[in-house]
Amino acid sequence: MAEHLEIAAGNKEEKYRLLYPQIQALVESETDPIANMANVAAVIQETFHFWWTGFYRVVEGVLVLGPFQGPLACTRIRKGKGVCGTAWQENRTQVVPDVDQFPGHIACSSASRSEIVVPVRNADGEVKAVLDIDSAELATFDATDAFWLEKIAALM
Repeated sequence: MAEHLEIAAGNKEEKYRLLYPQIQALVESETDPIANMANVAAVIQETFHFWWTGFYRVVEGVLVLGPFQGPLACTRIRKGKGVCGTAWQENRTQVVPDVDQFPGHIACSSASRSEIVVPVRNADGEVKAVLDIDSAELATFDATDAFWLEKIAALM
């Protein structure tokens, strides 16, 4: 419990530094990817209180909604569409300070103002899912988020 209080009180970098080993321990002890996605989404959401935190899984050539924390979400996203589909197609993290400025942004919620999407890759480097996080504030995400969320995605 004391560690949770430290995470809640720290700055962004400190929160990630404390969160990372907890996520590492969670996913190392569980082999089911859906269970891991559910717990990772939950601990990120609990730590940062973003608008929406979750995963989309690559299923039969489309991103399909996976475990998440937050309001209702889009169910399926095609490759190259929106921020999630672009991260999948380009196989690289997308940091979007203002979703209204992102060409083709898919507005699952009008409350979403900024977004980060991180590819989750298999051992061959192919995208098997994306970690999608939305904020109700502009310019929430930066290089610190990208660095740590990419490390977290690599654990998956």
